[in-house]
Amino acid sequence: MPPAAAEPLTPERILETTEEVLRRFGPTKATVVDVARALGVSHGSVYRHFPSKAALREAVTDRWLAKSVVMLEEIASAPAEPAPSKLESWLEALFEAKRHKAGDDPELFATYIVLLGESSGVVEHHITELIEQLSRIIGEGVAAGSLTAPDVAAAARAVFDATGRFHDPQYAADWLEPTITAEFEAVTALVIRGLRA
Repeated sequence: MPPAAAEPLTPERILETTEEVLRRFGPTKATVVDVARALGVSHGSVYRHFPSKAALREAVTDRWLAKSVVMLEEIASAPAEPAPSKLESWLEALFEAKRHKAGDDPELFATYIVLLGESSGVVEHHITELIEQLSRIIGEGVAAGSLTAPDVAAAARAVFDATGRFHDPQYAADWLEPTITAEFEAVTALVIRGLRA
């Protein structure tokens, strides 16, 4: 067992350690006791920050998904880029982020697929945030006259759904196909062409 924690036990530290434990043991075998042991604290100390194993797993899932939202927000908030280019950049960044998560750490990605199935509220919130970003981009384009959409929110949802093969984890195996980049570019071009004013 590691020595007692020299640094304060914070929710962020617990989440980082939980991610390591999930990577090591997988979602079915990892326990709060494993997390506490890795931190060098009692499992009661972990429960003071997260009241249940489910709450801890949900927080880890939320943290993992939030990384994409923050990165995509930078694109959505970029002031100078025209909306069609911004939309293309945003879709490309979402695809690349998901593809890298699947390819760079396949064990952890597989673990998160299991956790996503358990955390429907977290997933719905994540999807809502992404669609709101798309709505802002499309809304900017409509205001500037470079895009057209009678219902911006519906258009944003349609774009998200139409590009699902390139960001929905259920399609992760497809992301390894040699033709996937060309397929992504074709779908993205078609979507943006359909929105142009």
